[in-house]
Amino acid sequence: MTALVTGAGRGIGRAIAQRLSQDGWAVAITARSEGEIEETAKLCAGSTATFAGDIAEPAFVQRLVQHVEHALGPISLLVNNAGSGGPFGPFWETDPAEWWRCQEVNLRGPMLCCREVLPGMVVRSSGRIVNVVSGAACQAYPDMSAYVASKTALLRFSEQLAVELKPHGVSVFPIRPGLVRTRMVEEGRHQLPFIQKMLDDGLEVAPEVVASLVATLASGQADALSGRLFQVREDLDSVLRQAEDVQQRELYLLRLHTL
Repeated sequence: MTALVTGAGRGIGRAIAQRLSQDGWAVAITARSEGEIEETAKLCAGSTATFAGDIAEPAFVQRLVQHVEHALGPISLLVNNAGSGGPFGPFWETDPAEWWRCQEVNLRGPMLCCREVLPGMVVRSSGRIVNVVSGAACQAYPDMSAYVASKTALLRFSEQLAVELKPHGVSVFPIRPGLVRTRMVEEGRHQLPFIQKMLDDGLEVAPEVVASLVATLASGQADALSGRLFQVREDLDSVLRQAEDVQQRELYLLRLHTL
């Protein structure tokens, strides 16, 4: 079994790569920093492959997938974890190029990775994709327009893929990792008071908790709920036991409720 984890040089991505390797996966590790992904590889338990580059670049993503499948075999699991916080501040004061760069990393990158791995998954009638979204995919936050827009789009894209891939045996899971003290959070807490307040209120989540959720989704236990948003602060076993009710009531999906 081969997994490809993007943004795996540190933080959440590193924890996911380590956990999957402990569970017996061969893990491909990518991020922009070659030094960081090599360090992640040293921390993993089994077979690994590293490839540094920018997932927002189509040519790189194509080479990445070819490299991984040559080194480790067909990709059975894709974890789109790489992300950018984007520029912080009122939308009209942000740099349009920086704003759009956030869309490229947070949406274009996962789209390109999905586009490269999905033909093989469809042919094999097997595979899983985990897209790391955010609470910002479900509601607006002040001074985070780029991030909110990109993660909302990624959440809906995940649901769309799940619908299209259902007949082909491929599952897609957007996940909400909670407040992990990543580099992005460290930068954001100095500019956005509500992030610091969440940390002060004890809402921080360890990256290993996110990795555990990904490992469960990778195991196939939740395939019946492909397309649904899974959250680290929820009782996963309880949600899975109520899968039929979740499906019938269209829970954990982006929906418009009206009067």
